[in-house]
Amino acid sequence: MVEELSEFSAGEFETVSELLASDPDLQLLMVILGVGLAILATGYRSFGKWMYGKKFSYIRPHVARFVRSAMLAFFAIGLVTSINVFVQVMETDAHNPSSVEALETFAKILNTINILVIGFTVSHLIPIGLNKAEKTKLEAEDFENWKDVKGFKDDEDSLFHKIFKWIPPKTHPEDLTKEEFEKNLQTKDGLNFLENYRTSKGVTIGSYEKMGKDPLEEWKKAERKKYEKYLNDCLSGNNETGRKLTLGAKPQEIYPIDLWREEKRQRGYDPIIPASKPAGHAELQEERVPKSAKQILPIGIFVATVIGVVGWWGVDLFVLATATGGMALGIGLALKETMENYFAYILIRKDKIFTEGDRVQLESGYNGYVHRITPRVTYVRHGLNESLAIIPTRQLVSAEIINYTKEIKLVPAIVDVGVSYLNDPKQVAAILVKVGKRALIEVKDSNGHHVARQTRCPYLDQNKPSCGCDKDIHVDIAQPTVRFNKFNDSSLDFAIIVYVRDYGSQFKMKSDMRVIMYEEFKKYDIRIPWPIRTVYQGDEKREASEIAEHESKRKQVIDEFGIGDLARGEGD
Repeated sequence: MVEELSEFSAGEFETVSELLASDPDLQLLMVILGVGLAILATGYRSFGKWMYGKKFSYIRPHVARFVRSAMLAFFAIGLVTSINVFVQVMETDAHNPSSVEALETFAKILNTINILVIGFTVSHLIPIGLNKAEKTKLEAEDFENWKDVKGFKDDEDSLFHKIFKWIPPKTHPEDLTKEEFEKNLQTKDGLNFLENYRTSKGVTIGSYEKMGKDPLEEWKKAERKKYEKYLNDCLSGNNETGRKLTLGAKPQEIYPIDLWREEKRQRGYDPIIPASKPAGHAELQEERVPKSAKQILPIGIFVATVIGVVGWWGVDLFVLATATGGMALGIGLALKETMENYFAYILIRKDKIFTEGDRVQLESGYNGYVHRITPRVTYVRHGLNESLAIIPTRQLVSAEIINYTKEIKLVPAIVDVGVSYLNDPKQVAAILVKVGKRALIEVKDSNGHHVARQTRCPYLDQNKPSCGCDKDIHVDIAQPTVRFNKFNDSSLDFAIIVYVRDYGSQFKMKSDMRVIMYEEFKKYDIRIPWPIRTVYQGDEKREASEIAEHESKRKQVIDEFGIGDLARGEGD
């Protein structure tokens, strides 16, 4: 086999080398080809750096990448083709077959270079096109989310209502009387109330009529205008740092538009403040974007091009494959774990077992957020940021993993509390219901979004857009839930349950509910007893008298808030 391959190389290229040695014109052409390709490679890198420092690359990144890749192919093919044409018209010695054959072989070499350049270019252009298609799909999803919340916070001049007009329903919803409905139709505030209204089942009423021909395109223009303002603020110094940022700087200081959109998605579409993140944050975000098959696609296309060229030169591919089979087997055994990790990575991405940001618990009991998934290892960050677990990705496919996030929109926040035997359980239950109802409205995150899930967002009653706390609920829930759990040694034990939007939100809800509970217990003199172990030396008559002073107030709480579903019992 080795002899056959060596005969091939000696048979054709030796004649070409002899021709080059005897013909000064061909020698000059080879020098021009080599120098030209070297200049093109240098120019390609310089052009890429120059373009990366221009606004165009930030506003239209896919077009910039396409132009950069196409530019290399255009000039390289032009150079090689020019030399090839010159060779074709060169005078050859017709009586010397070896000279003619050498020129044909030389022309074939030039054609091979052209084919490899085309293959290299196509291998980079196809992923650019696929990436653009993916970004377009994400942009369409952003548009749907924008419609769902009736505009983002950084919209200008009531953009949503310039694109869509709300049409009220012909009949009143079940939750409103006909008189209330018709009264609201008469005023601007009333129409605004109805537009933001959600029924007890979480359904909006009425419909929307588009004002223009293409709402999506109008929204895209508005988003690009926001990005251009962000970019100008970065360049002018009107930003958090107070200095003019530089395009193309290393580390990167400015988000390109794709990363700007991705950052907005992660922040719940809140406005992006220029230079609010440290330099290099944009590059770090890009590195954390989930990897896909598009990464190996360029390699696959180029390898296929090389194999095709080798076959065109007359090499027996079966012989070549047999000759390299042993090497491939050895490499495959050496990279066994690497390949297992890679295919496990593909399965995790394809089946969406978990994604970045999911709260998971590993078999070892380690509980945290999926920080990053790579084809080699997966990083899981501890919930309190105290450590980072690094696990080979292949182990996570066969391991038992608890995912607290996947397809779960309700997580219970449970607070247990014990009260004195001298307190009436019904009164305690009513006060706990009040605590829970306060928590539904009062407990919010840093963005002003309600932490608790509820059938109707409290903002809607204030004629404000919903923060989303009333969405994605697919089961009927009655919040809050109060349970009288047991008669303990020294207390009556209760539990209050409020459902929150995700695993991490339960901790803030529990903390804030305890603060509210302390305030309400102090107001109504609901006592949390000291542990009783042997002899009780307290004055029960005095305590009962003190507690009785607030009896009327506690009864008012029962009348106003009820006692939840405490009367029905646990098993009803």
